Amino acid sequence: MSDVRSPRSQSECIVEWLGRVEYGEVLALQRQWASARTQGLAEDCLLLLEHPPVITLGRGAKRRHLLAGEDLLRAQGIEVWEIERGGDVTFHGPGQLVGYPILDLTRHGKDLHHYMRRLEEVLIRTLHRYGIQGERSAGQTGVWVHGAKIASIGVHVSRWVSRHGFALNVSPDLSAFDLIMPCGLSGIRMTSMAALLKRQVPVQTVAEAVAVQFALVFDCAVRWRSSPEAVLSLP
Repeated sequence: MSDVRSPRSQSECIVEWLGRVEYGEVLALQRQWASARTQGLAEDCLLLLEHPPVITLGRGAKRRHLLAGEDLLRAQGIEVWEIERGGDVTFHGPGQLVGYPILDLTRHGKDLHHYMRRLEEVLIRTLHRYGIQGERSAGQTGVWVHGAKIASIGVHVSRWVSRHGFALNVSPDLSAFDLIMPCGLSGIRMTSMAALLKRQVPVQTVAEAVAVQFALVFDCAVRWRSSPEAVLSLP
């Protein structure tokens, strides 16, 4: 993993590859880092990782969007979290690249709509590097390929510091999405990079590609750190 600098970059962003981490652990880390960022005690950062199987319900989600009973979910070792991000219900699991940008948006334009479009742009550009044509869908947030959803976005912003972020399906078990109503909408098909490319793609390799595009889209210098022991405490 090498550092990346946008040709015009004025700001720096730490990027951390955490590997596979429990949802609650990273949720606590996000909140700590965002608090420190608000106080000017930490830099912008992008946390990149995978989660063990977990379902999260955003502010717009309803319990009926869970299509499996909680007994079944517990039997499969799948946690359910109600969280403060925008959006509806989604699934995270191995093979899915999750990114949590914790940014001071006063430095990146105080515009939530524009911020989410930039996250989409990062993912669209990353997919393009793999020969996949990602696209937006009118009135929806996220990235689609041929009408199937490949990436979801849900964020929370407090005092113009962002939390939560995106999930890109690299090579997850897509049948897990049958447990939920993605986005709270019936009939949504999910896809992945592996399904489209008909080969496996290492999640960490995609994480590196995302970091490059993140630096370019957000016009920042990316500095990699990869010490989970240090990261999973206050920066």
